[in-house]
Order: sequence, then C-alpha cells, then structure tokens
Amino acid sequence: MLKWIKKILQNNEEGQEEVDIEINKEEVPKHIAVIMDGNGRWAEKKDLVRTQGHKKGVSTLKKIVKLANQLGVEYFTAYAFSTENWKRPQEEVEFLMDLFKEVFAQELETFKKENIKVNIIGYKDRLPQSVSKKANRLVAETKDNTGLELNIALDYGGQAEIVESTKKIIEDVQAGNLSTAELTEEKFSDYLYTAGQKDVDLLIRPGGEKRISNFLLWQIAYSELYFTATYWPDFKEEEFKAAIKEYQKRNRRFGGIKGK
Repeated sequence: MLKWIKKILQNNEEGQEEVDIEINKEEVPKHIAVIMDGNGRWAEKKDLVRTQGHKKGVSTLKKIVKLANQLGVEYFTAYAFSTENWKRPQEEVEFLMDLFKEVFAQELETFKKENIKVNIIGYKDRLPQSVSKKANRLVAETKDNTGLELNIALDYGGQAEIVESTKKIIEDVQAGNLSTAELTEEKFSDYLYTAGQKDVDLLIRPGGEKRISNFLLWQIAYSELYFTATYWPDFKEEEFKAAIKEYQKRNRRFGGIKGK
C-alpha cells in the first residue's frame, strides 16, 4: 500500500497522469477528521519561511474538503489551531490569525456555492475580535446549507473540550435540568462541540508523526487511524482516496465480533 501511494505521489510530482483510485461510495466514512501536520517542515525543506507552508496547507484543505463533499462525507473536522499553538513564536501566531481572517472572508461564497455548512469549534473568547467577527459571519451565512458540515477546530483542545462539557453538565445537574441517572455516553456527547454529529470514523494524520495530539479525544474512541509521512501541503486528492480505500478494508468491530 505504502509503495503504491509513493508511486502515485511521485507521478504527480513528475507531471505524469494521475492514478484514479476507485472507492466504494456506499461505504465512505460519514465523519473524517484531519490533523493538518507538516506545514512548517514542508516549507523548511524547500528553504521557505514557515508561513508559506501554512498558506500551501490552506490550498490543500480546500481541495480535500471539496472532494469530501463530492464523495458524500457528512462531517469533516480540520485541526487548524490547537490550544497549545499559542506557544509558537508570536510572529507565526499573528500570521495564522491574519490567514484565518483572510480565508474566512474569501471562501464564504465558495462554501455557499458548494452547499457546505461551517462550524467553528474550540474556545471562542480567546481569539482576536477581528478573527471572531469573520468566523461568526461564516457560520451564520452557511448555517442553512445541507451538504458537508465542516468543523474548523480553532483554539481547540480535546481535554479542554471534555472539561468544558463537564462544567456544563454540572451546571445542568445543579439547576435540576439533568439527573446523574440520565447521564450516559450518548448524553455526554450532547454537551460536546460536535453535539448532534456522528463520531469520527476515520482520523488522518499526515506529516510522519503517529500521535493524536489532544484532538477529538472523545469522538475518536473507535476511529480508524491513518498515518502517512506525506506533509499536509503535499497531501493530494488521490492519497485522500487511498486513505478511504484503506478504511474500507478495515474490520470495524467496536469491541464486539464482526457479524455478531
């Protein structure tokens, strides 16, 4: 499989004809999440500044989200900026915030045209006001779209999400709106940022690292994991299809026995 994918990517880089990977559209994952890793390293490898890697990464995301929508994926969650990313150099953080503003404004009409609904998940009160304003408009003007739901995880951390959800549950219990007897795994999910959505079927991480990095810790409990050494800016549509093809070969038992 890995040699096949490398061959596909090599052909793309050399300008040769792309190999079209056939997937079963009846078994496409309902919810796909992506940790968009490797932007900075991609840029450094090409003797570019790290910010150029982030811009190229946005271009890749646009192509993959469009393809996901065409394939019938219902939910797509992209890890754009984590709660830990504030620790990065101030210049890089400021660039990313400006990039978010630019992309949110520029892609609004595209999302409308593509019938994509956008959600921003993560802390809302720590972002610059200018970013929040663009994000809120994007969410408001796409809320009635009925195609793919795109979750942009911005100032997001999985542990923080669980803590915030627990606080809301405690408040509801204290207010008499919820009893401890009513609290189940399903009910807990109603307090998450992704309330009402299916849990993640497939988690993709480009960039060569093999860890979760505090991403959707509750929602990926039974996700299939797909790791690749390809940096996110070089992650092509065909490798996205290859990840889905690999997913369709997996035997998902959810703790039970297949067929039982």
